[in-house]
Amino acid sequence: MPTNLSILLIDDSPGECELFRLALVKTGLDVALYTEQDAEAAFHFLEDRYHQSSFQARSFPPSEGGLNWSPTARIEGAHSDCGASASKGEQSGLPSIILLDWHLQKTRGDQFLTRLRSDARFASIPVVVFTTSDKSSDLASAYANGANGFVVKPGMFDDLVRFVGDLCSFWLKWNRTSEALVRC
Repeated sequence: MPTNLSILLIDDSPGECELFRLALVKTGLDVALYTEQDAEAAFHFLEDRYHQSSFQARSFPPSEGGLNWSPTARIEGAHSDCGASASKGEQSGLPSIILLDWHLQKTRGDQFLTRLRSDARFASIPVVVFTTSDKSSDLASAYANGANGFVVKPGMFDDLVRFVGDLCSFWLKWNRTSEALVRC
């Protein structure tokens, strides 16, 4: 699996975030987990990560001494409002995938998706709705607003571990996004 992979989980339940973190740890995969409790905090997180990666990628003109300087410092440690990172190795940059609870207290999932998809900086990040809802209207709205997937949260921890492993395998190992084209 490629390195520097991360998941942004947007869920307003600290308990759900912790269960997901534990399931990710149980898979043994080296994937950073960042958690936010609401859509506004998630956008601040994305903007911070975007600016960090833009700053690190910039090349600077040579100094008078003929040496090129470029920033190499990396921000270590996970940003998390409802859980700790599950990763051994942190990195900066945008998350590889976003898991979105559809029924957040402050913002509905469709509102978050509409805003995310309208921002060119974040529009290509895959978003999987991760919810307790099994309503066909939520499913239809999720896809109509740009979701890449829709998953009903498993009720048993072993099923959650299996889901996290499958999610990482497909979205982080096998799936290719436009970001992969930029890196090649």
